[in-house]
Amino acid sequence: MGRDLHPTSDDLRLVFAQESETLNPLGDDLLPWLVLAIGAALAVGTALALLRPREDPDGNDLPRPPLSRSIAMIALGTVASIWGLASLLT
Repeated sequence: MGRDLHPTSDDLRLVFAQESETLNPLGDDLLPWLVLAIGAALAVGTALALLRPREDPDGNDLPRPPLSRSIAMIALGTVASIWGLASLLT
């Protein structure tokens, strides 16, 4: 009669395997870039808040961020940044 026009499961696996290798619009290393960016933002933002606190806090705002929490956030952000950078370089 003729060839069946419906694709088989092997044909579909081949098509999806080819597309998954070529179609990745965000890149193969998106997660390390996100870890680096968020970690750096956390460390730098917290450090800047410690170095330059608000001049006139409103209502229930603290005049200065808590030192122990700020140091913990700077350390966490630094570790995340180093981890993301190391993942990108290896």
